[in-house]
Amino acid sequence: MSTIFAKILLAFIFILSISWNSDAQFEDYCIADEQATEDVLQNAMNWACKNGADCSAIQDYQSCFFPNTTKDHASFAFNSYYQNMKHNGASCYFTAAAILTGLNPSHDSCKFEYLP
Repeated sequence: MSTIFAKILLAFIFILSISWNSDAQFEDYCIADEQATEDVLQNAMNWACKNGADCSAIQDYQSCFFPNTTKDHASFAFNSYYQNMKHNGASCYFTAAAILTGLNPSHDSCKFEYLP
């Protein structure tokens, strides 16, 4: 009985693995943690923008300026830094102000970069 179950389980896993959409299989984005304070987010965002993030899109009236909130701007900056620097050992931490998500946070004309 247990070998039949194991075979069925293996077949199911195999079918799942070949039908899985590989385009999004390992995508991860670094965004602001909802629990982080405004001050923590602002300081971490400032650091990210000075140390490898491309923050031009969150400048006044650029593609990711709206919504004009610290949390949204920090999310864009954190992700930009993380995507640009993860292959050099960077993490998505920012003094506990950020978290990883598998959901693409892009919205409207604001496109969050993903680098494999």
